[in-house]
Amino acid sequence: MELTLAIDNTAKRTLLFGPADSHLRLIRSALDVKITARESTIKLSGPNDSIRKAASVLDSLQARLRKGQSVGEEDVNAALAALDQEDNPALGKRIAVYHSNTSIIAKTDGQARYIDAIEKYDLTFCLGPAGSGKTYLAVAMCVALLKERRIRRLVLVRPAVEAGEKLGYLPGDMQAKVNPYLRPLFDAMHDMMSFEQIKRFMENDVIEVVPLAFMRGRTLNHSAVILDEAQNATPSQMLMFLTRLGQSSKMIVTGDASQTDLPSGQANGVVDAVRRLKGVKNIGIVELEKTDIVRHRLVQNIVKAYESK
Repeated sequence: MELTLAIDNTAKRTLLFGPADSHLRLIRSALDVKITARESTIKLSGPNDSIRKAASVLDSLQARLRKGQSVGEEDVNAALAALDQEDNPALGKRIAVYHSNTSIIAKTDGQARYIDAIEKYDLTFCLGPAGSGKTYLAVAMCVALLKERRIRRLVLVRPAVEAGEKLGYLPGDMQAKVNPYLRPLFDAMHDMMSFEQIKRFMENDVIEVVPLAFMRGRTLNHSAVILDEAQNATPSQMLMFLTRLGQSSKMIVTGDASQTDLPSGQANGVVDAVRRLKGVKNIGIVELEKTDIVRHRLVQNIVKAYESK
């Protein structure tokens, strides 16, 4: 199928196409459609559904330009994400966080399954490549539970493999020692609540940061607990962590098996746990793919390149 679209305002042609036609290349790559740009028209060729979607994206970008709004790469990605939401209404589900002007939504089918699993199960594992939203969506869901008062505390846990779990030689108190390892979790939270709110919650022990080695012996009731970078936990550490789950609590374990920092030959705790627990009732296991990567589109290509060697 072929379709020719008129360009509303040829003076804004460069804004529509993007620097070096980067916007058109994004659309072409995402939808597998051929795009030929002329002075006042855009010719689309490819499968019917791809043509329809590409035309919809270009129409939405031209609508922005008619309103005097800018068009950047993030707007192209947003228009492409909107197509997925049309195909799967679950993708548009909003996660309510403390910032009222911030919408956290699933952008892929895999992310939608991940959110559904967290809602349904008290224990959810999520494995996937860098940039697929494992940590970000876990934090968003837990912040939403905190806002709705369905939990009393949010506990953020991460292995400190680089320091061999021996943090004593680092300066400061335990929180200062472990903060560098929890930075990705804090980065996500800053998108969802103010700095003052995070500080107040931490001072009142509503938000707690803990290195994995310090979890032994605890029982966490009425809490949401995130173990991030779980590929750096050993099987024995993973067993210790999972058995901390208390009453009226949720636990989310995220990891990327391809990026473990464990010593060579050391068993990967999260891979071992998923193998052992697959098939156990009331445990959610979600595996995200390269297609779920929502960072810069180059990240998908980087992951593919490393997997091919």
